Amino acid sequence: MDTTRTDAELKKELDATLRARRDLGEEYDSALVDSFLEKVEQRLDGVVERRVRRQVAEQQMSASRGRSPARPDDGFGSFAERFGFAMVSLILAIPLSAIAVVNAGTGGLFIAWLGIVGVNAVNAARPWARRRRRESDWEG
Repeated sequence: MDTTRTDAELKKELDATLRARRDLGEEYDSALVDSFLEKVEQRLDGVVERRVRRQVAEQQMSASRGRSPARPDDGFGSFAERFGFAMVSLILAIPLSAIAVVNAGTGGLFIAWLGIVGVNAVNAARPWARRRRRESDWEG
């Protein structure tokens, strides 16, 4: 699935949810947020399912050819995995931003994005720490 198309669809869904909130009032906030998050979750499940199917197929092809499947250099450090993590966090940032603004205004939005950036910074730093630790094990 094209990520640009998915991003546009999610933006439309968020816009529709926010319009419905304005029309229906605050008493329907949790139902609207739950509905939107369910749609985001369904899209994420689809992406994960496709990736798992592709990876299983690649492993089966490698096994049938008598080769061991390719492995990333460290558990959660391959470029594709880091990129996927960043994309998932950005997709989830859409509803988190809307919830933060609705409930806490600009301050809430700032705190939500501070958390999103922090999680991505920690994720980006993890593979480097593992690689350095692994190299030092061989030196000593």
